[in-house]
Amino acid sequence: MTTAVETPPTAAATTTQYSRRGRWIDDWEPDDEAFWQAGGKRIARKNLALSIFAEHLGFSIWVLWTIVVINLANAGFTLSLSEQFLLIALPNLVGSTLRIPYTFAVPKFGGRAWTGVSASLLLIPVCLLALLVPSGWLLDQSHATQMWVLALCAATAGFGGGNFSSSMANISFFYPEKHKGAALGLNAAGGNLGVAVAQLLVPLVIIIGVPAAAVKLPVHEVNLAYAGLMWLPFIVLAAVLAWRWMDSISDAKADPGSYTKSLRHGQTWVMSLLYIGTFGSFIGYAFALPLVIKNTFPEFLAAHPFIATYLAGLGFVGALIGSVARPLGGWLSDRLGGARVTLAVFLGEAVFTLTAIMGVNEHSFPIFFGSFMLIFLLAGMGNGSTYRMIPAIFSELGRKEAAEKDLDVKKTILDYKHQAAAVIGIAGAIGAFGGFLIQVIFRQASLGVSAAVKAAEAPAEKLAIAQAQADWSIPALGVFLIAYLVFAAMTWFFYLRTSFATDKVASLAHASV
Repeated sequence: MTTAVETPPTAAATTTQYSRRGRWIDDWEPDDEAFWQAGGKRIARKNLALSIFAEHLGFSIWVLWTIVVINLANAGFTLSLSEQFLLIALPNLVGSTLRIPYTFAVPKFGGRAWTGVSASLLLIPVCLLALLVPSGWLLDQSHATQMWVLALCAATAGFGGGNFSSSMANISFFYPEKHKGAALGLNAAGGNLGVAVAQLLVPLVIIIGVPAAAVKLPVHEVNLAYAGLMWLPFIVLAAVLAWRWMDSISDAKADPGSYTKSLRHGQTWVMSLLYIGTFGSFIGYAFALPLVIKNTFPEFLAAHPFIATYLAGLGFVGALIGSVARPLGGWLSDRLGGARVTLAVFLGEAVFTLTAIMGVNEHSFPIFFGSFMLIFLLAGMGNGSTYRMIPAIFSELGRKEAAEKDLDVKKTILDYKHQAAAVIGIAGAIGAFGGFLIQVIFRQASLGVSAAVKAAEAPAEKLAIAQAQADWSIPALGVFLIAYLVFAAMTWFFYLRTSFATDKVASLAHASV
């Protein structure tokens, strides 16, 4: 039985019938101005708003363990620093891996259905966290069993990391080309803000009911179950809203051929590597910073219990700055050129990584924290600038191929536009994997201090050892400094070096303006 539901009128007709159940739109022409103004814009905005809500929750759940981990000692678990880094690395790894299949899920199942399903999957990590982690049963198990259970619970939080790709792919089908950049920028920024929201609210929720005097102590009671339970009504609401009000587009077909073609271009791999330095930095530091602060400036946190407990060491501020800065990077790229902005981002990240190292050496929390806030600002801008470069580069490659092989220009550029969309998905997955590499590097740097702190018994002894080895993160920061210089050199070599741009890629430096 055919179900008629709301559809935008077109120039040719005032209503469109759906050919199957499930709010599928069979005739969707957003680039037709009459169609867009007559109702297409309203439907696209509705789907964008609901998509942002669901993706926002996805990011919140993805980084949930960044706060859980720094409170496990309060819940009775004794873990080394390297084990804690492992627990925050797992959701990063799982989320990065899921980004590619999530991209294909929208054309396969429809944006409405998949948004509802992907939102519902978030119930798994929050329920496991609420039921297993704070339980007396787990505390009675061996250390090995505890780690396996904690690792399983943390890994399922990676479901939230895959949501970004499916959400971006879905919204890209709803908007015309001239509005697509702004829509995708809002969608991405709204999702990224979920990191800051989780890191701000979870520390407050888990101490509900704990006396204020107790909260000021280095070791105090926490209600880790609340860290999972607090999200349940919002997840259910997101799934219901998606199922009831979102739409699916029949013409949103999967295009594996574009992915295959895009993999043959060196530009795909160059941009994917550069995205490690931008989005990889944003999500990697967002995962790591609360734990790094706790174990690099224990004396500062001991002297400021409000910041340590209620604000989780202010780690959420960086994610907030990086999320808000993403549209700024796109805006600057429109005016100055994506390659120029990206080069400035990497050079700036290198400079402020160096000042962060100085902050660690001098045991200065303000210098360290201020440096990382600027790194987050630059990483957020770089997210926007690199995503701005990809379609411009592939559009120029399409024109170049059409001219060289005497092909139909419009058709060739359209083919390369599909490839650019595929590259955005590939770069998103590889960039997120870069965040996982940041956890791995921090974990390797922490191996010495983690063993010594774990062996200590008294809290005062643990604090003294942590203070004595507070410079443990410097080798990791040194690796990141070198990486940013390499990324800067790559950006200059491939997209700003005049001879290369003129002779090899037909002025790609100007293509990304």
